[in-house]
Amino acid sequence: MRYAVCMKRTTIMLPDEVDARLRLEARRRGTSIAEVAREAIEKELDLAWHPNVEDMVKVCDVVTINAPLHPETENLFNDKLLSKMKRGAYLVNTARGKICDRDAIVRALESGQLAGYAGDVWFPQPPPKDHPWRTMPHHGMTPHVSGTSLSAQARYAAGTREILECFFDGRPIRNEYLIVDGGKLAGAGAHSYSAGDATGGSEEAEKFKNAN
Repeated sequence: MRYAVCMKRTTIMLPDEVDARLRLEARRRGTSIAEVAREAIEKELDLAWHPNVEDMVKVCDVVTINAPLHPETENLFNDKLLSKMKRGAYLVNTARGKICDRDAIVRALESGQLAGYAGDVWFPQPPPKDHPWRTMPHHGMTPHVSGTSLSAQARYAAGTREILECFFDGRPIRNEYLIVDGGKLAGAGAHSYSAGDATGGSEEAEKFKNAN
C-alpha cells in the first residue's frame, strides 16, 4: 500500500551533509533542491506526493481529511471534487464538518460515488435531530470524540497546567499553546483559524442553540 500526500507548503530541515548532497544533485539535474528532496522522501517513506487535492483524490481508495477550516477549505469536498474521486472510495473527516458540503456528501453516498463516509465532526455541532448525516446510507458518524483517548487527556491536562503556570508567573506561553494574544490570533491559532466570521454559518448554529 502506498500513501498519497497533498501539501501546499512544507519545511524540511536536513543535516548539513545531506543538504550538500541534495544541492549538488539539484545543480547536476538543473532542478530545485525541493524537487530532489521530495523525490528522496517519496522513495524513503513510500509516499506519493501530489501538488493539489484534485490530483490526489482520483488515485485514493481512502481519503482522510486533516486540515483546518479556512475560507479556502470550506466546502472543499463538494459535488465537483467528490466526482473526481475514485468511484467507491471512502472519505474520513475528523477535521471540521464544514470542510465537506453536507448535501453533496449525502448525494455521493446515495449514488454510490462514495462507498462510505465517517467522521466525528459536524456542522452545526452538536447536530440537530434532522441532520441528514444521521440517516444517510453507509455512514460511520460519531460525536466529536477522536481526541479523547487517555493519552490525549493526559496531554491536555499537562498543557493546561503549563499555560496557567506561565500566565501567573508572567512567562510567555509557547506558540503551540497560543490561540489569541493581545486580542489577535497568535501561535497555533493564527495557523488554525481565520480572523472574523470568515466561513459564515454562525446564524444556523445560533438558531439550533436557541431552539434547544
